[in-house]
Amino acid sequence: MRQSKYFLKTSKTQPADDVSANARLLEQGGFVQKVMAGVYTFLPLGWRVLSKIENIVREEMNAIGGQEMLMPALQPKENWTATGRWTGLDVLFKIKSQHGYEYALGPTHEEIVTPASQAIIGSYKDLPLAVYQIQTKFRDEPRAKSGLLRGREFRMKDLYSFHTSEDDMEKYYNDVAIPAYRKTFERVGLDAILTEASGGTFSKFSHEFQVEIGNGEDTIYICPKCGLAKNKEIFKDGAQCTNCGKTEWRETTASEVGNIFPLKTKYSGAFNLAFTAQDGSKQPVIMGCYGIGTSRLMGVLVEKYHDDKGILWPESVAPFKVHLLALKEAEGKAETIYQDLFKAGVEVLFDDREVSAGVKFADADLIGIPYRVVVSEKTLAQGSVEIKKRSSEEAELVKVNGLVDRFSSRN
Repeated sequence: MRQSKYFLKTSKTQPADDVSANARLLEQGGFVQKVMAGVYTFLPLGWRVLSKIENIVREEMNAIGGQEMLMPALQPKENWTATGRWTGLDVLFKIKSQHGYEYALGPTHEEIVTPASQAIIGSYKDLPLAVYQIQTKFRDEPRAKSGLLRGREFRMKDLYSFHTSEDDMEKYYNDVAIPAYRKTFERVGLDAILTEASGGTFSKFSHEFQVEIGNGEDTIYICPKCGLAKNKEIFKDGAQCTNCGKTEWRETTASEVGNIFPLKTKYSGAFNLAFTAQDGSKQPVIMGCYGIGTSRLMGVLVEKYHDDKGILWPESVAPFKVHLLALKEAEGKAETIYQDLFKAGVEVLFDDREVSAGVKFADADLIGIPYRVVVSEKTLAQGSVEIKKRSSEEAELVKVNGLVDRFSSRN
């Protein structure tokens, strides 16, 4: 992709109304554009990152038998009345049409997926079953803040599992969902901490996956022996770790990137979702819910990986692998290198703009693509180009004829 033609403009001006690192750097770097409080446009550079995050999530959900679907954001009031959440969920966006009908903009989809399953689930032979979607959600947050960390419109993956018994649901929850979540967060470059928390409107208890960052909005207590954590809202001094029994805890701040809930019969009961058991009796379907905020995850990555110059994207989610910079009087050779990399399938952003070297270097640091390749007369005289990892202060010279092999082997 040629930077001169890309839908991208960086900015030296920090957003005045949000001091969080992700809001500042994603806006300045041309990844997102703020439309209003809690609502962002994902520009091409940002959409590439978000798409990579969501593709990793999709691959891991498929790997545990999840079947992808897409449910509507616009939902009938009747479904929310049936569960009591039309009046019981304070962040629910409510819409009244010009024809007098009332709707909800979905913050979550239990009210849609549960009745949808009535046509699919009839017998114990149909279970267990798991479906998921990656979709835009809406929550009427009283105070949208911290960039992508707390929005009114956001992206989320929500998976729902259906079971014949609580034992079967708990086995899926512990042996399938939790390991899959650990692997997902590891693949995007994060060490997520399994954290016990309140279930809110969903259930009595739940688990969050928290990422330890200095300015995290949550306080958690981590067991130094086994690594399990508790959210501050359920923590009591002297409490025992439910995993290893220790009573010593380390307090830290973190941001949530995912959560899982044992819904049991909360929603199947509201919609009479039942199955015929082996003995011929009708039994309520047992459910679980598993969410990952994919746009929020993008914000947490920036909070975790940045310095005073800009973002440092992990390779797995970076918008491009290589940022190719052509310095003055080396444009012709840089063009050839760009074509060679492109043909080899290397994701490359080619800074072919007619701006100073200083501007190109500053923008490369701000955008945070993992590898910067500089083509200059000085290095070309040695038959080489300069390669520098964004996360390193050291640069190295690599022969031009070995450049494609250097990066294509990393694909």
